[in-house]
Amino acid sequence: MKKQSGMGMIAITKLLALLASAALLGACNTIDGLGKDVQRAGEKVQSLTKN
Repeated sequence: MKKQSGMGMIAITKLLALLASAALLGACNTIDGLGKDVQRAGEKVQSLTKN
């Protein structure tokens, strides 16, 4: 079995970091949307308790 060179491991590490960053940035929009939905639900509950 051939051993990976140091440069190859660095490239793999950079690629994995890039993929992880892309996944996290993509999740931000989903989490932001979820936060807005929860906020609207909370406002609805507040309006129901005031009436």
